[in-house]
Amino acid sequence: MKLSDFDFDLPDRLIATRPARPRTHARLLVAQGDAIRDAHVYDLVDILRPGDRLVLNNTRVIPARLFGHRLRGDASARIEVTLLEPVARGWRALAKPLRKVKAGEVITFSARLSATVTARSATDLQLDFDCAGAAFEAALNAAGAMPLPPYIAARRPADDQDRTDYQTVFARHAGAVAAPTASLHFDAALLQALVAKGVRLTEVTLHVGAGTFLPVKVEDVTTHRMHAEWGEVTAVAAAEINAARAAGGRIIPVGTTALRLIETAALPDGTVAPWTGDTDIFIYPGYRFRVTDGLMTNFHLPRSTLMMLVSALMGQDRIKAIYAHAIAGNYRFFSYGDASLLLPCGPDRPSEG
Repeated sequence: MKLSDFDFDLPDRLIATRPARPRTHARLLVAQGDAIRDAHVYDLVDILRPGDRLVLNNTRVIPARLFGHRLRGDASARIEVTLLEPVARGWRALAKPLRKVKAGEVITFSARLSATVTARSATDLQLDFDCAGAAFEAALNAAGAMPLPPYIAARRPADDQDRTDYQTVFARHAGAVAAPTASLHFDAALLQALVAKGVRLTEVTLHVGAGTFLPVKVEDVTTHRMHAEWGEVTAVAAAEINAARAAGGRIIPVGTTALRLIETAALPDGTVAPWTGDTDIFIYPGYRFRVTDGLMTNFHLPRSTLMMLVSALMGQDRIKAIYAHAIAGNYRFFSYGDASLLLPCGPDRPSEG
């Protein structure tokens, strides 16, 4: 299985740098069985069935991009930092320019926030901040900027609007440095309408890491190693998913992060168990889904692990046809783009997930 099997040509004009407004007015490509139709996210109320269960990732994106100064004697250097993940003491982070920072030096980001560099490697560093808990969160919110994906950040800087746009309406647990972007399409009114229809909602937590944007560098994709991300499926969430399956409802994660987490927590028979820890599950064609019956997700980068995941769910030829339809129809791609609802089985066929 070659990396080139997951490549396609995408016109730059289809890369979204701002989301649809209102959120629910993003377009929605519905691929069910062999059929494709065009809709909008607000049409989910008519598309989904009573008893279906959407699985939502309630992680909260932190403003992980920081701009500070390092003093060395009388010399000052401007340093840009992007937090990657918490470690035993502080955070692992990227820094630009990394060569201008040494272990033991202090980077000052604001009057309320500074950090000591406790370690540095050839690619990143470790920061021990001068505050913790609620004080750290407040200082970070004041000093930091939202960590937009590279393909947006290359086109424009993050601004105050991104603090709302790049956060889901059900974000609860801080820790992500990238958004679960399929969930950005929901607002409170749509969630309420879905519940009134009989669609049920379950929340899980997976703190999306910056590794989600790392390119695949091996030609044999089966040898790629995924980055690990921390997640939790509570006992309540597991029970809700199991009850929905037992009643014949479809389990439809919103976003690849929620999908990867519930597949990590699923036993071979499809039962979901409570689970907490780091997952590095890698889903590519040939994977047998244990609990997932469908997926709502945005349109992904060529040659990415997420293209491999949706190809595993729908089949490689099928996903190529879906993406060709999206490109021909001018769907908007990537984090702030439009969405797809991928249902491998037709409306009159039982789930094989």
